[in-house]
This record gives sequence, structure tokens and C-alpha cells, in this order.
Amino acid sequence: MSVDSETRPAGILQRPYALTTIGAWSLVFLAAFESLAVTTIMPIVTTDLDGRGLYAMAFSSTLAAGVVGMVAFGSWADRRGPAVPLLAAVGIFALGLGVAGTAATMPVFVAGRFLQGLGAGGETVALYVLVAMVYPAGLHIRIFGAFASAWVLPSMVGPFAAGLVAESLSWHWVFLGVLVLVAVSTALMLPSLRGRGRGRDRVRAERLPASAADARRVAEAAVVAVSVVALSSLGEFEPATAWLLVPVFLLIIGVALRNLVPPGTYRISPGLPATVALCGVAGGVFFGTEVYLPLLLHDRYGLPTWLSGLTLTAGAIAWALASAVQGRLDDRLDPGTALRAGAVLLAGGAITEWATVVLHLPPAAAVIGWFAAGAGMGTLYPRISTVVLALSAPGEQGFNTAAKSITDAVGGSASLAVAGLLFALFPFVGPFAFTSLLGVVVILIGLRVSATRMEPA
Repeated sequence: MSVDSETRPAGILQRPYALTTIGAWSLVFLAAFESLAVTTIMPIVTTDLDGRGLYAMAFSSTLAAGVVGMVAFGSWADRRGPAVPLLAAVGIFALGLGVAGTAATMPVFVAGRFLQGLGAGGETVALYVLVAMVYPAGLHIRIFGAFASAWVLPSMVGPFAAGLVAESLSWHWVFLGVLVLVAVSTALMLPSLRGRGRGRDRVRAERLPASAADARRVAEAAVVAVSVVALSSLGEFEPATAWLLVPVFLLIIGVALRNLVPPGTYRISPGLPATVALCGVAGGVFFGTEVYLPLLLHDRYGLPTWLSGLTLTAGAIAWALASAVQGRLDDRLDPGTALRAGAVLLAGGAITEWATVVLHLPPAAAVIGWFAAGAGMGTLYPRISTVVLALSAPGEQGFNTAAKSITDAVGGSASLAVAGLLFALFPFVGPFAFTSLLGVVVILIGLRVSATRMEPA
């Protein structure tokens, strides 16, 4: 046996990591599946519960709760270890599934969606802290690549499966069925949670006592969440009013967010701050572009809805493939090289969509461009997660992974809001020009991150 084979850690699907990997992957997959499934069945739900007026609230409440959950459970995991916070987050997510799955009125359904968002946000952060404690650093890129595929695969099967269950059984079983699977996934992870409590990591230094500091951050997260939801609703206002409110909400978000991200994030300081910022801007590029691609191919090129939607499938497939490649390459590929390549692919994809509109390129160009953008995201996101953990001192993994997840959510939501307003003024050209500009920013930030030494401060 070679020295490399003796020293290289076992794979994530080998002992002693197999059950943890399967359980964690399943939890991520189920949270993503539920999120996409709700989009498919919401017309049926609102008709059945006579709640069309709360349609948007069923989504915005989940987003808002997720941001709060990331912060609250991130601080908890840093203080106590990931075991109890993860089980609590899974319990809240499961409770939300049960409430939504048995809801007889729309307000109760929305309450269930709020609990799902709170639990899913907490799950994400607690799982990242668990990864830092259970898996050696050499396996981090593999497990994060697996997590990325768990988010992407539901986009291929989720809508179809949810629609099939809703029509053949009932929409209630879309939630209740996931509830059963969540219980099985959690049971698989129980062995790895033993002994993962308080005492291993030092506590993150704070000027305020832990309880007061945590309460302050949760309150700031709530402000961010409400402001993001409000920003996302500006399309309902008159254009002049909406453009006046955009900087107001962005300022509120910026002020509330400053204590929820590492110092120097707004200055794009090299290292952890730039990595967190990169996640937010990359999310803004991808999600701000994605929503208008099916509309472009349908309105400008006359493609049927099912065919124009295949563009999104191409991006999802590329994301999953690139994530798998990152997992296979692990530490044999320099993180800086991967980040630069991912940034260029993502920016190139966004610019291709803009060029397709301006130069009236054939629709195949849009599909190819979005495949490149998906490959860019599949390259960037697992590496970003790995770098965040590599640069996090013990006791800070929860805070830093929560910061990464929050900037991702805020960046995507803010980009969607601005792109929507630009679309009203300059259809397709406006939003694609905006996300193309953000793509250039992604490349510049990626250069700052890739020059960083991968050691915690």
C-alpha cells in the first residue's frame, strides 16, 4: 500500500463517515425539495384553503425566518457544539412540516412555513459546524460538493414529484411525506452527534455577555429579514416610489448586517471577509439572471414553456456536475484556481445572456451561457464553504457559516429586487446588464480570496 493511500482519509461514504454523510445529505436534500415543492403546489394550496391573498406571505415568511434561524442557531452551535442545535433545528423544521401538512386554514399554513424556514436556516449552520468537527479538512470539499448536489437535484425532480403527489393523493402529503423522511435521516446521524456538545471549542470573544450579544444579533437578523422581504415587494409600487425606496432598504440592511458578517466584509478585505462577500455577490449574479431566462426564451423566441424551462435544467445539471468534480478533485486542486475558474464561468454565463439579447443571438447561446453559469456556481459554492471553515477559528464556525448563508440570501434577494425594477424600464437588457456587471465584481473579489492563505486568523 502506498504512503498516499495510508495517509489520505477515508471517503465520505466510507467508515466512519458513511451514516453521517447519508443523513446530512438527506436533510439538505429534503429542505431543498420542500422549498421547490411548495412553489409547484401553492396554486392548489391557496385554492383549497381560500388563501390567495397570503400567497406571497407563504414564501416571504420562510425567507425571513431562515435568516433569523441562521444567526440564532449559529451562535448556539458555537457555544454548545452542533448536536443539540441541530436536533432542535430539525425538530422545528419537522414541526413546520406537520403544521403545514395538516393546515385547514391559510394563516395556519403560513405559520407552518415560518417554522420550516426557521428550522431549515438552523439546520444549515449546525450541519456546517458538524462538518468542521466530524470530517478532516481534506474531506470538506467532498462533503460540501455533496451538499451542493443535494440543493441542485431537487430542481430536477422536485416539481414533478410534488405535482404527482398533490394530484394523486393530496397536497398535504407533500409535507407529511417529507416529515417521515426527515425522521429517518435524523436517525442516521445520531451516532455522529454523541459527544458533540459544549467543551471542545473556545467561545467566540464578545464585548457583551453571550446572551446579550446573541439577542442583539437575532434582533439585527430580524431587521435584515423584514427589510429583504420589503425590498422584494417593491415591484408592487409605482416605479418612481420603488426607486426611492431601494436605497432606503439597502441602507437599513447594510446597517443591520454589519454585525452579522466578519469585520472587513464591506471593504472586501482579503481572507474571510472577501470570501463571505463573494458568496453574496455570486448569488446575486445567478439568481438575478435565472428568473428572466425562461421569460426571454418564451417572449422573444416563441419557445413553449416546457422547452424554455429546460434552460434552467441545463444550469442545474452543470451545477451538479461541477460540484461532483470539485468533490473528486478535493485538495489536488488549489482553492484559488477553483475560485478564479468559477468566477470567470459565472460572469461569462451572465454576460452571454446579455449578449444574446443585445446581439439577437440564437436561443442555443442562452442555453450554453447558462450551462457555463451553472458550472461556475457548482465550482464556487463548495470551495467557498471549504474556505470559510478553513479560515474559521474553533468556536467561530457557526458565526462565519451563518454569515456566508445570510449574505447569499440577501445578495440573491436584493439582486432580484433591483433586476425586477430594471426589467420594468429596460426589458431583459436592464437586468442582464446589471447581473453582468455583478459578474465582473465576482471576478475581482475572487482574485482577493484566491490570494489568501487558508489559515484561520
